[in-house]
Amino acid sequence: MQSRNFDDIRFSAIHRRIMLWGSGGPFLDGYVLVIIGVALEQLTPLLALDARWIGLLGAATLAGLFIGTSLFGYICDRVGRRKMFLIDIIAIGVISLGTMFVSSPMELLVMRFLVGVVIGADYPIATSMITEFSSTRQRAFAVGFIALMWYVGATCANLVGFALYDVPGGWRWMLGSAVIPCLVILVGRFDLPESPRWLIRQGRREECDQMMIRLFGEKVHFEEEPPQDTHFSALFNRRHLPWVLFTGAIWTCQVVPMFAIYTYGPHIVGLLGLDRGPMATLGNVVISLFFMLGCLPAMYWLNRVGRRSLLLLSFLLMTLALGALGLGLSPGIWLVVSCFAVYAFFSGGPGILQWLYPNELFPTAIRASAVGLIMSVSRIGTVISTWALPVFISEYGIGPTMLVGAGISLAGLVISLLFAPETRGMPLGKTARMRIRRQWP
Repeated sequence: MQSRNFDDIRFSAIHRRIMLWGSGGPFLDGYVLVIIGVALEQLTPLLALDARWIGLLGAATLAGLFIGTSLFGYICDRVGRRKMFLIDIIAIGVISLGTMFVSSPMELLVMRFLVGVVIGADYPIATSMITEFSSTRQRAFAVGFIALMWYVGATCANLVGFALYDVPGGWRWMLGSAVIPCLVILVGRFDLPESPRWLIRQGRREECDQMMIRLFGEKVHFEEEPPQDTHFSALFNRRHLPWVLFTGAIWTCQVVPMFAIYTYGPHIVGLLGLDRGPMATLGNVVISLFFMLGCLPAMYWLNRVGRRSLLLLSFLLMTLALGALGLGLSPGIWLVVSCFAVYAFFSGGPGILQWLYPNELFPTAIRASAVGLIMSVSRIGTVISTWALPVFISEYGIGPTMLVGAGISLAGLVISLLFAPETRGMPLGKTARMRIRRQWP
């Protein structure tokens, strides 16, 4: 039977299903990480939580994410995408239900750690599955959908929290409500196929051909990738370690200032009258919408403008926006909102590329392992910023804090100028062969 190149297959129902249900993990990440913030309004007096416990609860989830992404990325490369695709969603649902019945701060701490582990596990699994089932033209849009769904999950969590804010014992329903999207996602994922590229790497070419015939009516040709065994140590060799450091650096430079903006965001919504009680929860919806809107055009620009050009432009404008906030002696509401909007809007490009680059630059044999490791590296910066940001703001004020954020974004610009590759229009087999080099314009 004659075979067709995978890149020539039109975007079809199976592609849409994998993109939609694969993005369920990032949706749950945004949902679960945000809903705890609303639930703590009731849990703090109920469990007598002090600042130490609240800090530990936040750190526990991040620690779980650190372990889950690095460990299960490697397991996913070993045992396959589909099997882990189902197991981790079931685990998220079970742990979410269990969290409804906690009765002490320690029990809540353990459950938050465990949910962090299983949510972290889904990222390398989902992004690898979506990448390996996307054509070269579809890849940026499909991976961009992952970034978008995080903000959708965060927005939904705030809306659920708003609805349950004044309900007695509402915290139980808030934390347990994650089981509903878990069940929906599990049903959607249940009959999804295994990644064809993973099957080929396992020597199961006949099984892959039969699956392609069932899905598309014909055999499909995939470009060859460089030989690569599934060893975690391969991420630290001369070919791959530079890409680990580059993608980890731009991810950190994007996410740390974003935390500062999320902290400054309540000030903006406060000026709009949404700063107290359940209205503050609606204010957080406004913040999420700013960032969500930034993902939408970036999903298309990545193919039109290119990865490298969009990354450079985005970091430049994000740096200028944070710098303007930091240097404004007495910024008015319109300057604050405008700078906030510019930063959030142009964060979409780096926000997508932090997922797209590691999936493009590493071969199938270690792709999920690479995503897991790089996400874990970025979480180090997240943990530090989560701990240091309130202290820095109280000591030095919001202006200097924004200037530090501008400096971090500027570092991302310089790193991107020196090392960011252009992978637009390149098949996965070719990008996996790329070596890092200086990219002077």
